[in-house]
Amino acid sequence: MNAEIQDLLVLLQMICVIIVAAYFITRTGIFTEVLERRLSIRNRVYLILFFGILSIYGTLSGVEVLGAPINVRDLGPMVAGIFCGPVVGLGAGLIGGAFRMGMGGFTAASCSLSTVLAGLLGGAIYYAHRGRPVAVKTAVGFAAGMEVLHMGIVLLLAQPFDQALSLVNQVALPMILANAAGMFIFAQLIANLLAERRTKAERDSYHDELQRKKAELQIAADIQQTFLPKSIPPLKGFDLFAVSCPAREVGGDFYDAIRLRPDHTGLVIADVSGKSVSAALYMALSRTIIRAMASWHPEVSLALADANTMIEEQSDSGMFVTLFYGVLSEKNRTLTYANAGHNPPLLLRAGSNDFVRLMPTGVALGAASDQAYGEAQVTILPGDLLVLYTDGVTEAINSKDEEFSEAKLMETILRVRGRPSQEIIREIRDGIREHAGEEPQFDDITLMVLKGV
Repeated sequence: MNAEIQDLLVLLQMICVIIVAAYFITRTGIFTEVLERRLSIRNRVYLILFFGILSIYGTLSGVEVLGAPINVRDLGPMVAGIFCGPVVGLGAGLIGGAFRMGMGGFTAASCSLSTVLAGLLGGAIYYAHRGRPVAVKTAVGFAAGMEVLHMGIVLLLAQPFDQALSLVNQVALPMILANAAGMFIFAQLIANLLAERRTKAERDSYHDELQRKKAELQIAADIQQTFLPKSIPPLKGFDLFAVSCPAREVGGDFYDAIRLRPDHTGLVIADVSGKSVSAALYMALSRTIIRAMASWHPEVSLALADANTMIEEQSDSGMFVTLFYGVLSEKNRTLTYANAGHNPPLLLRAGSNDFVRLMPTGVALGAASDQAYGEAQVTILPGDLLVLYTDGVTEAINSKDEEFSEAKLMETILRVRGRPSQEIIREIRDGIREHAGEEPQFDDITLMVLKGV
């Protein structure tokens, strides 16, 4: 038994050398063709020589028992056949078999024949799988079975029989185990390589899909930007500025400044429920309808009532939009407005530190059918300041889950009230960023500032 263990250890040492060589061959471009089953004649020749040399090495590095070498000579042709096909398996088997035949001995013929059969039978398994990779357990089972067959051929052909039987009794177990172990390691290398290729293909596919989606979202973002006014129309006696910053590539907030008549401008700020693409589509629908209704109805309440009917009929997703719509008369310095469930804009009178909230006059658009909207009117005198915003402003949070809040918004407005509307918006945004710190923006932020001058 100790002799068998020693023989097995010697064979395992041989396998280690073979596996190192096998690892490097599997990382070559030639083996890429093997995995894709598209071998050229030239690459077949390279592989035949490689596995044939491995078979010779398996013979030379073996140990001699009763005048016959025990080895892992069959491993090279077996691997060549089972993973590279019958042509490579047969070629490697003929090289290994011819070398073994040249060594002579009473088992020369039987061992040489077994080496050739190892490559051919491995090739048969290759074709039986019809393009599918051979499983590790199948490859190991084949290696063990092939060595059992090898022992049977020795008993059948080698003479004298008593000497052949004695040899088989001593070498069968270590040769079966060693070749099966070698095949297991090699098959596992192939399985790992295939897994790496699948993972890389999936990663590349995911990356390509991600890049495609990013490109599509960027196109969507560019298109959505066209829905926002390219420029704010100049208003006599007023300083108006607005900005919208989506939390993602696309968002649901929007603002608008609609020139209705020479001295009347419609001001809109809105926030669609939901996020990302669905909100962006709903935003496009809502903006289009609001623009149409604003042009059709001089009364803001009727414009919102009809807009609500159209949006509610078109929407079956349960989404809605909060919206503030006001018509500014430059001549009269009045803002006639209706508020459809939106955050109340903050009006700060000149010389006062108290804010007036322009409260809702009806429910959000699309939330319910057949809704009536009231309207109200305020004057915007020189020095007065009106700040319209979406909830992304006041609900911006920091690492402690504290909101920016309406109170902090008011503090900021009071501090910068004397500046132009564009600078006021910049200061508010800077205050939000300072408050949020490293926390990401989770909601769209839209601001509109109207200042009487």
